[in-house]
Amino acid sequence: MKRDNFTAARVAGFECAAGKKQTIFWDGKTPGLGLRVTATGAKAFIFEARLNGKTIRMTIGDPRNWAIGDAQAEASRLKVMTDQGIDPRKVLADAIAAKEAAAAAVVAQQARETVTVGMAWGEYIAARKPFWGAHHYADHVEVMQPGGEKRARSHKLTEPGALASLATVRLVELTPERVTEWAKAEGEKRAGRARLAARLLKAFLSWCAESPAYREIMTGNPAKNKSAREQLGKPKSQDSALQREQLAGWFAAVKQIGNPVISAYLQSLLLTGARPNELSGLRWADVDFQWSSMTIRDKVEGLRVIPLPPYMAHLLAALPRRNEFVFSSPTAASGHLTDTHDAFKKACAVAGIELTIYGLRRSFASLCEWIEMPAGIAAQIQGHKPSGVREKHYIRRPLDLLRVWHVKIEAWILEQAGIEFVPVKQPGALRVVAGKR
Repeated sequence: MKRDNFTAARVAGFECAAGKKQTIFWDGKTPGLGLRVTATGAKAFIFEARLNGKTIRMTIGDPRNWAIGDAQAEASRLKVMTDQGIDPRKVLADAIAAKEAAAAAVVAQQARETVTVGMAWGEYIAARKPFWGAHHYADHVEVMQPGGEKRARSHKLTEPGALASLATVRLVELTPERVTEWAKAEGEKRAGRARLAARLLKAFLSWCAESPAYREIMTGNPAKNKSAREQLGKPKSQDSALQREQLAGWFAAVKQIGNPVISAYLQSLLLTGARPNELSGLRWADVDFQWSSMTIRDKVEGLRVIPLPPYMAHLLAALPRRNEFVFSSPTAASGHLTDTHDAFKKACAVAGIELTIYGLRRSFASLCEWIEMPAGIAAQIQGHKPSGVREKHYIRRPLDLLRVWHVKIEAWILEQAGIEFVPVKQPGALRVVAGKR
């Protein structure tokens, strides 16, 4: 292998041997340094050495960009590495990979830092939806909705959700001070909804802090701060409930509601003490008129079976069967009632009563005291968790026992409301007949 000390003139004059694709000329001064010349005239400094019994070769660079002295120094550096058993190709590949990874990390960080609260919120609710109930998911959608959309049964436009003002804020800029400003503004307009939104925001930011995509920019939780809580204030305790003497006025007002589905729904809430969203999603398949029972989907046990008292059965039997839901709504996307607050408020105003829809659940529990219904039975009908060891582990009440008390409380409520109702047997219901002896 012929070696010549590289000079500028020699490097410029080297040519590829005739009939070959490339020719390599070796430097006589620096071991391992060569110049590769291809048939097309392209030239490049290369380095070649033996490593672990094998020949390795790598390109240093174009002579137009590399001075001879620099190429010799680079070849000497690479020779030291191979003498130490280090593969310079791997070192170079690792350096390139690290550089690319660092560049990708910068790009990813820049992308993360441009993510807004609204964008991350969409990912959050999509990821958590399988673990939530429909009502909880709807709350997350509602608090972030931009508003300005037409209502189904009104000329008014929908209002922005409680968190809509934060939707365009970059996640990296969401500080405790920013959350406090939001809490002050929303707390003055709608403190109740703002408190709910604050709880949802806090859970969302905790998810971001644990998410691989956002944990580097969301190391804390800006929603966990005392100032924001103070701006939102504490919720007032809800103790509204129908009194015995108010039942007549309330039933009279509710029965005047023009929509029979809403009227039956509100009466059923009082007569069962169920949670509003449990009853609004009741399906016809969940109602057994023959055996006077209902299957309720609740948040405690998942399912509970309770009696269907006679007057409520009468109300449900008269409702139109427009779809699978008992309390159907042709205008709601869900197919069932979702918002009955306006009708409820008007009925309460007519009756001269201050009450919340959830107060009907409280009313049922309170009115049960008048007939001295055992607390455990009322709790089981309403879907409360067992309150003691005995209730939790030992008491198993059959549906017939619940029905005895449920029919009794319904009859008492109707009596106090001045409603005359005579139960009739359901068509096709089974009855006991005397056999011949």
